[in-house]
Amino acid sequence: MNETLASCLDDLESRLDEGTESALLEAWQAFAAGSFDGDLFSPRRDHACPPGVAWPSVGVNAALEDFDQMALQQFAGCSAQLAAGSGLLLNVRCNYGSSIVPLLFGVEPFVMADAMNTLPTSRPLHDSAAIARLVEAGVPDLDTGYGARVFEMGRRFVDILAAYPRLGRHVHLYHPDTQGPMDVCEVVWGSEVFYALYDEPDLVKAFLDLICETYTAFLGRWQQLVPWEQPGNSHWGYYHGGRVMIRDDSAMNLSPAQFDEFIAPYDQRLLDAFGGGAIHFCGRGDHYIDRLPAMRGVHAVNLSQPEYNDMERIYAHTVDRGINLLGLNRATAEQALAAGRSLAGRVHC
Repeated sequence: MNETLASCLDDLESRLDEGTESALLEAWQAFAAGSFDGDLFSPRRDHACPPGVAWPSVGVNAALEDFDQMALQQFAGCSAQLAAGSGLLLNVRCNYGSSIVPLLFGVEPFVMADAMNTLPTSRPLHDSAAIARLVEAGVPDLDTGYGARVFEMGRRFVDILAAYPRLGRHVHLYHPDTQGPMDVCEVVWGSEVFYALYDEPDLVKAFLDLICETYTAFLGRWQQLVPWEQPGNSHWGYYHGGRVMIRDDSAMNLSPAQFDEFIAPYDQRLLDAFGGGAIHFCGRGDHYIDRLPAMRGVHAVNLSQPEYNDMERIYAHTVDRGINLLGLNRATAEQALAAGRSLAGRVHC
């Protein structure tokens, strides 16, 4: 550990108020359990606590290449939450982007220019024959791509949290961005996958099966390194029931019937494997939102763009069905309350 990282961690440890952090976690756990009785769940720490040292700004690419820089970048986010007195839990993760699982299948990484300061992605194969070869080969080496770095960074986070007792008790090391089965499928295959849903559905399903096996193996290995929290999971500073945050961004391009065929069964396998969790989607999801309450273990939903959705339909199939909404835009939630719409104490903003 370099001197700068040690100095910053010392600063963060000294500023962390254990009573405040424990109370905040208890409030989140009550919300996750459906025990919050207010309108909008918007917790705050009772005071802001600015840093006592200058925390350096670490760019994405620098963090990708250096474990100490990754630690600095992630713990700087915790420092910022304390400085703002926010109501988000303190989180760190192995921040290697959304192509962690796609890269296991041998696609080429695409790292953005430093000036973009944006997480990397990958170049798709654009070749159904190559997908067939992947299916034939079975679960890939989990150390491929960024895999080995993810697990090594995870070990380093575990060591840091063991060395700093307050951080170890109150900073949550959440699981890497493993996306969701169809999202991984699209990123590896390319946009041609949307034709393949019609032309080669059996190959799509075979690849989705392999993705689920790989996803389960990857997070199973992660669980050995970082045991799941009880009774739920902290992710992005939120807290939800279950263990995983599944991304369904590709679902906005599919019909409800295609969601039933190509997304729900594979998401369900992961929810079952990891004790449930939450679903995230960008863009529009109101056309399939009614499917989510029927899935076992869906405890919460996070949508990033409510303006693209019929929010009454979203509420009817989430909060009215006992599913929390995480990180909803406050103006959207307040608009619903002003119109007399009950949010059942299940909306965080």
